[in-house]
Amino acid sequence: MGLRLLHLNLHGLIRSHDLELGRDSDTGGQTLYVLELVKGLAARPEVDKVQLFTRLIHDRRVSTDYAKPVEKISSCAEIIRLPFGPKRYVRKELLWPYLDDLADQIVQRLQQDKNLPDWIHAHYADAGYVGALVSRRLGLPLVFTGHSLGREKLRRLLAAGVDHDQIEQTYSISKRIDAEEIALAHSNLLITSTKQESDEQYSRYGKFSSKNVETIPPGVDLNRFHSIDLNQTEEEKELDKIFKPFLRNTKLSPLLAISRAVRRKNIPALIETYGRSPVLQQRHNLILILGCREDSRQLEKQQKEVFQQIFELVDKYNLYGKVAYPKQHKREQIPSIYRWVAKRKGLFVNPALTEPFGLTLLEAAACGLPLVATDDGGPRDILSRCENGLLVDVTDLEAFRDGLETAGSNSSLWKTWSNNGVEAVSRHFSWDAHVCNYIALMQKRLKFLAPRYWTFGKTKEATPISKNLLLLDLDNYLEQSESQGLSKLRNKLNETSFKMDIQLGILTGRSIKSARHLYAAKQLPKPAVWICQAGTEIYYSDENKTDIFWQESIAIDWNRKGVEKALFDLKDYMELQSIDNQAPYKVSYLLKEPSTALLPLVRKRLRQAGLAALPHLKCHWYLDIVPLRASRAEAIRFLTLRWGLSLEKVLIVASQQGDAELLKGLTPTVVTCDHDASLERFRTQQRVFFSDSEDCVLDGLKYFRFFNTQ
Repeated sequence: MGLRLLHLNLHGLIRSHDLELGRDSDTGGQTLYVLELVKGLAARPEVDKVQLFTRLIHDRRVSTDYAKPVEKISSCAEIIRLPFGPKRYVRKELLWPYLDDLADQIVQRLQQDKNLPDWIHAHYADAGYVGALVSRRLGLPLVFTGHSLGREKLRRLLAAGVDHDQIEQTYSISKRIDAEEIALAHSNLLITSTKQESDEQYSRYGKFSSKNVETIPPGVDLNRFHSIDLNQTEEEKELDKIFKPFLRNTKLSPLLAISRAVRRKNIPALIETYGRSPVLQQRHNLILILGCREDSRQLEKQQKEVFQQIFELVDKYNLYGKVAYPKQHKREQIPSIYRWVAKRKGLFVNPALTEPFGLTLLEAAACGLPLVATDDGGPRDILSRCENGLLVDVTDLEAFRDGLETAGSNSSLWKTWSNNGVEAVSRHFSWDAHVCNYIALMQKRLKFLAPRYWTFGKTKEATPISKNLLLLDLDNYLEQSESQGLSKLRNKLNETSFKMDIQLGILTGRSIKSARHLYAAKQLPKPAVWICQAGTEIYYSDENKTDIFWQESIAIDWNRKGVEKALFDLKDYMELQSIDNQAPYKVSYLLKEPSTALLPLVRKRLRQAGLAALPHLKCHWYLDIVPLRASRAEAIRFLTLRWGLSLEKVLIVASQQGDAELLKGLTPTVVTCDHDASLERFRTQQRVFFSDSEDCVLDGLKYFRFFNTQ
C-alpha cells in the first residue's frame, strides 16, 4: 500500500484553482506552497492519497467554492472542508476558540477510515495546535511548518513601537505563541525553508530541538515560471493595458514588488526610498502588485492602513506617472509580469522586514529577473545559491537606496545575475526536487512511528463504558452541601430506567482512595469510570489499578522533579500541597493569594526549563502541574477512543474556574446555575447548555436527549 498523507491549512480560502493570493493577510505564499505541495505529492507513484483539511465557509462575500465539503484536486488528492466557528469567513485570529471542535471532528472522521494517514503535516500555528491534538489522540506522527512565527512577529511589532496590548488584541499573539510551543512539543519533525529559521527563530521556543529539524527549500513550477522571451505576445499586450494607465513611459526599467499589503512586507519603505532618489525615478518605474481589491475602503484594517500610506507617499513625492498599483490581476498573469519586467531589464524587490522564505524570489529568478532583497531570513539562502542580486538592510533607507541604485547601474552584471538565477532555480529549487526530498526525509524520519492506541478497544475484554456517560465533578458539584437539585438527581439516577441508559463517571483532583471515600456518602450509583488526579489517572468501576495505556501516553518527557525545581523560586506566591494531594504525574500547589496573573509566569518557567508540562488553575486557589499530554479533557477523549464511544454520548457538568478546558470541542456540557463568571464566554458555544435552575443536570440530560425515557 502506498503512502496516505494528511495536510492541515485552516483559514479556508484555498481551492484547487484560481487562488486568491493577496486577498488578505491569510492568503499569502503559504497558501500557494501548501496547494503545490499537495499536488506534487499526489503525482508521486509512492503516494496513494493526499487530503488537505481546511475550513468550510458559507459567505456571500466569498466564492461558493469554499462551501464545498469535498473538492477533488486529482484522482488521489482532495480538499476536505469541515465547519467550525462562524459560518462566514473571518480572519484566522478569530478562530482560536473553535479549534478544539475541529480537532474532535478530524479524529472522528479518521476513526471511520480503516486506513489512517502515515503522518500529519500542519501548516501555521493554528493547524499546529489542531495537529498536535489529533497526533496525541491517534498516535500519528506530526510534521510542523510554522511558515511565520509569533515570537518573531511580536519582536518586530514591538521594535516598530506598536503597543503590546494592541498587538494582543489584533493578533492574539499569546495564543499563537502557545500553539507554536504545543506544536513543537508534539512534532516528530519540523520542516523549515531556511537554516536561519531554525537557528534564529524556532530556537527561541522552549520545546525546540535541533535534532528534529530538516530544511527543505520550497519549489517552483518551471512549467509556469520560465525566462522565454515574450516577443510582443498577447500576454505582453494585456500587461501593457494594466500598467499604461499608471505609467508615462512603460519602457523604463521597472522595480517590481509582489506581496500582500501588510506591514511586515514593508512596501511603504520601498516607495519612500524610491521617492527620495532622483536616480531611481529617472531610471525606473515602480510596479506594486499587492493583491486584488474592489474598493480600498472595504479592506481589512491593516491593509487599509498600508494602502493609505502608499497613496500618501505617492502624493508626498509627486510620483504620479511613475508608480503602478493596479487593483486587479489574475494569478495566471504573475509569470507574465515577471517576464514583462525582465524584458525591460528590471529588478525584483523584496523589502520585507522579515521573510521566512520568499517564494516570489524564486519565481522571479526562474523568469530571469535579478533580485534586491531584505537581508533577513530566506533571501540569504536563496541568493547564496543563486548569486543573482543583492541583499540590503531594508530598515536603513540610505542603504536600501544605495543597493537599488547599484543593482540597476550595470547592464553586464544584470545579464550575469539573470542567467545565474535561471540556472540555479532549475538545479536547486524545482518542485520535483522538493517533493522527492520531502518524501525521502519523511520515510526516513517517520517510518517506524504511529502507535495507534485508539484501536486497543478492539479486544475481547469487557467494555467498561458502553452507554451514555454522565461525568460529574466530585470536588465541586457533588461536594457542595445537599441541595434539592442533587437530591432529585440521585432519585432519578437510581431509577432502573435511567440505569439502562446512563453510566456515571467522576472527575476529581483527588486520589482514587480519597475520591471513593467521599463519593460513598452521596448514595449515587456506582461509577463506571473515575478520572482522578486532575486527569492523570483513570480507573474503572471498583478496580484499583489505573489504565496503563493512559499512563504510557501521558508519561512522554514528564519530569516531576524538574517541575518542582523550575518553580521553586515562586515559593512566595504558592506552596506545595501535602503529600496526600501529590501524584506521580501531578505536582499540586496552593496559591497564597488567588490570582490568574501567576499562570503566565508559571508557563514561562516551565518553558524556559524545557519541560513538557502544563499548569491548570482550579477554583482560583489550586494549581496543578501535569504532563503536557494530560488533562481532564484529554482523558475523556482517550476514553472515547479506547472504548469506541462517541463524544456526543458524553455529558459533562462544569461549574468552576478552571473548567474551561471541559467546554471546548464536541462534548455536550452543562454549566450549573452557580457557575464561575469565567465560563460566561462560552454561552455562544453550540454544545454548551447554561442552566438557571437547581435541577441543572436533569435539565441538561433532557436538553441533550440523553435518555430514552422522559
